[in-house]
Amino acid sequence: MDVLINIFVALHIIGIAALLGGFFAQMKVMGTGQARITPGMLHGAFTMLATGLILVGLNQAAGHEVNNLKIAIKLALLVVILGLVYVKRDEEKVPAAVMGSVGLLTTANIFIATVWT
Repeated sequence: MDVLINIFVALHIIGIAALLGGFFAQMKVMGTGQARITPGMLHGAFTMLATGLILVGLNQAAGHEVNNLKIAIKLALLVVILGLVYVKRDEEKVPAAVMGSVGLLTTANIFIATVWT
């Protein structure tokens, strides 16, 4: 079971990398108002959601302790990220505030996952 959990952790990290990497790639043009939501950002957010839910289930099935408050906060942040990315995915120009929010919320999600023990 631990091998399966580790595989999904790796996939979860790949999703985070796709979302945050897409944000970093757009940072250069954010100031000019030319930033876009890339397909990789949307796929990364969906990957994070799917693998996160699977990880919670696998950890509970394995008898590991799951911090439900932490998971709920991370899920709430991800739902907001997913909403922003999904709604703005077809726009040619995304406001810097939206892109900044995606980057900030993704970073907050990472810190909650790693610092909150």
